[in-house]
Amino acid sequence: MAAFVLLVACAPTRVAGTPGAPGLGDPYYPFDGNGGYDVQDYRLDIAYDPATDVLTGTATIRARATQALSTFNLDLHGLEVRKASVNGGPATARRSGDELTITPAAPLALDREFTAVIRYGGVPRTINYQFGLSGFFHTDDGALAIGQPHVAATWYPVNDHPSDPATYTVSVTVPEGLAAISNGVLEQQTGSTFTWRSAEPMASYLVGLAIGPFDVRTYEAGGLRFWDAVDPDVPKLDVVNASLARQPEMIDFLSGVFGPYPFTAAGGIVDDLPEMQFGLENQTRPIYSPGSFEDAHFDDVVVVHELAHQWFGDSLHLTRWQDIWLNEGFATYAEWLWKEREGRGTVAEQIEAKMTKRPAGDPFWTVRIGDPGPSALFKGAIYVRGAMTLHALRTEIGDEAFTRLVRAWTERKDRGVTTAEFIALAEEVSGRQLDALFTTWLDMPHKPV
Repeated sequence: MAAFVLLVACAPTRVAGTPGAPGLGDPYYPFDGNGGYDVQDYRLDIAYDPATDVLTGTATIRARATQALSTFNLDLHGLEVRKASVNGGPATARRSGDELTITPAAPLALDREFTAVIRYGGVPRTINYQFGLSGFFHTDDGALAIGQPHVAATWYPVNDHPSDPATYTVSVTVPEGLAAISNGVLEQQTGSTFTWRSAEPMASYLVGLAIGPFDVRTYEAGGLRFWDAVDPDVPKLDVVNASLARQPEMIDFLSGVFGPYPFTAAGGIVDDLPEMQFGLENQTRPIYSPGSFEDAHFDDVVVVHELAHQWFGDSLHLTRWQDIWLNEGFATYAEWLWKEREGRGTVAEQIEAKMTKRPAGDPFWTVRIGDPGPSALFKGAIYVRGAMTLHALRTEIGDEAFTRLVRAWTERKDRGVTTAEFIALAEEVSGRQLDALFTTWLDMPHKPV
């Protein structure tokens, strides 16, 4: 008897995706970042002409889907999207304010890597919010991208929250005679195209861009490659250069306190932009302003502060903005340690002077630095009381345990951290119950005794 086999053709299984969330739900900025995927790498190919203020760019974003995605969002402020593709196929791009929704031709499967390419352009704009101006600045001879917490989306499409760091390649073409400076290592320079590579993961707000007729200097020290870029029009140029020249010495000092420097490159950018009255810890290449302090004096402690952030804020990045005291407290404490080293008063003497300057009724003490709220994110108490918290902890558990704690903390490099994790580690290392100490310093809206 003949055997008959019935062959049934089955249709391929389609992924049933759902839209990714238009925000990561940060308690302070719930619509920053986007859900449904984890970015692995950005490649930004940009051309910018200061004469027209026009930027054109192509962002190639390699990511992994953390859910089956029918659509996903990116953050982008102001600039126009001209074309989008996902995995080489066409995709639609729809704008609603600063939310850019990308719909691929077919849903993306859970845990699958995908590549999105966004072509965009226009005149980038700064953002004016409660902390002042931030974002993409047009200077008199170039441009500068700097700010916190919102800056990245003003010049490239991005998952704009520090909890999703990624590696970066930033390639910038500028008019002849100008230089383009970014993070990491200068991988290649071809004519007026500068390509920078950051092989260590970086939070989006730490990606820096400076364009102008900079004096660019590169050198090696202590096993690191340094790139410094200084605007020749910056005031007090001799003071600026003297401070930058001490970077290898500062990194060596901080490494002795915090553990090995976490990156393979270093350096700084100094631009004479009147609107910029601060410095920022851009990863491997902080950006400084001569007006960073009230007296507009460029000082060594500014450089120490931003270099300390390479450990605290850059290598160890925030999971939520609420815990920013972990960044600024450690960076400010590094200032005090440096001043002590330089014979400018012990840490205890510096704290005593600040405590005396701030009586019990001063509004300074009303900021609960463990949960300051978005409007107080960069208040002076975050910095100073944060550093005082660390010294109170050091006094409580002793120098030896404090040193072991800091080293154990920085060994958790390239990851997001929280206050709760730091407290748990402090208790584990010291063998002490520390709730009362941290409650007093982080949560009480009055001056600690």
